[in-house]
Amino acid sequence: MRKLEATVDMPLNSDVFRVPPGYNAPQQVHITQGDQLGRGVIISWVTVDEPGSSTVLYWTDSSTSSHFKKKAEGKLYTYRYFNYTSGFIHHCVIRDLKYNTKYHYEVGIDHTPRKFWFVTPPEVGPDVPHTFGLIGDLGQTFDSNKTLTHYEMSPHKGQTVLFVGDLSYADNYPNHDNNRWDTWGRFVERSAAYQPWIWTAGNHELDYAPSIGETVPFKPFRTRYRTPYRAAGSTSPFWYSIKRASAHIIVLASYSAYGKYTPQYAWLEAELPKVNRTETPWLIVLLHTPWYNSYNYHYMEGETMRVMFEQWFVQYKVDVVFAGHVHAYERSERVSNIAYNIINRDCTPKKDQSAPVYITIGDGGNIEGLANNMTEPQPAYSAYREASFGHAIFSIKNRTHAYYAWHRNQDGYAVESDTTWFFNRFYNQVDDSKNARQ
Repeated sequence: MRKLEATVDMPLNSDVFRVPPGYNAPQQVHITQGDQLGRGVIISWVTVDEPGSSTVLYWTDSSTSSHFKKKAEGKLYTYRYFNYTSGFIHHCVIRDLKYNTKYHYEVGIDHTPRKFWFVTPPEVGPDVPHTFGLIGDLGQTFDSNKTLTHYEMSPHKGQTVLFVGDLSYADNYPNHDNNRWDTWGRFVERSAAYQPWIWTAGNHELDYAPSIGETVPFKPFRTRYRTPYRAAGSTSPFWYSIKRASAHIIVLASYSAYGKYTPQYAWLEAELPKVNRTETPWLIVLLHTPWYNSYNYHYMEGETMRVMFEQWFVQYKVDVVFAGHVHAYERSERVSNIAYNIINRDCTPKKDQSAPVYITIGDGGNIEGLANNMTEPQPAYSAYREASFGHAIFSIKNRTHAYYAWHRNQDGYAVESDTTWFFNRFYNQVDDSKNARQ
């Protein structure tokens, strides 16, 4: 019922899964933000022949000689999952970087070195522009490859990927074949080694499989992918926050406890009052399971988390919430459903200019196919929905305006299928729905 077109994983001998040549050459290289403010980067990679060095060399364009290269030491990790043993997973944090600066870095320095680069964000401030890419539920199919290519070729030139969960879909294979974690890491390296991907945990990261003796949730994901959660005062890598340019980004965990008194609840309750909108006007939330979803697939799965946290999102005027999970695209109006108190029957979403826009971007192209079964008629809170694979761009211009565009894979790289201007909820709280501008 869900598949409109074939969504087949690329074969293991695909060029996008190519193992880099050379003895113990680093592979699956990826980076993410390594602190709260953007002056730190976590660099991660895997070696397979032997542990090798966990050292990273890094330098700017103005310090190319070996005398001026800086050095950071990382740590080494491995894990076992059923009959699979991982390669040697390295994580290294480099700190105290200059803002808005291109850095080159080198890993694998003892055997087959490989060089990459990234650009740090500008210093945090209210009018600092920044362009985020939005990708979710990517997987490693031929459609996944189209999604990543479209993002790379977009004229908007995203600077940071906000990834809303469900990475490799290794759990779709017998015994959660963790070799598909390795192929996925090599697949996304072409982007993730050069710009930070901000990670959200989805249900396909759980890898909870007691039938084969695997009872530790998130084991492969947690070992392979790091987040700067301690810098955000979090006790778990699955919920945390960062500041980047003019945005304060909060990442939540749909599959970790969030009821009252739980660690995630307590952290978010303390985190939201800390957001300084005069410093970071744009308040963005990432989570995996959507709260507003008019597709029959995963319908109302996010309801319990919505009930716990939506009042806070309205109170603190969150600008936008990005989610995945549903393998399609949808953008809501600014709505809230917070009036219900068990006896008043007032449980219909209402227009609310203090509420966020909710965007489902779980259309990355994974093996499970598209969710094309929608509730009918389309509810009033749903502004746009379509079952197509793609990605989105959220481009902050200043403290008052951001431009948003969704791109379908079947269109040209520059074609925008759904667009809207966001007016900031703190500085410019006017009705930014398309109906209001017609």
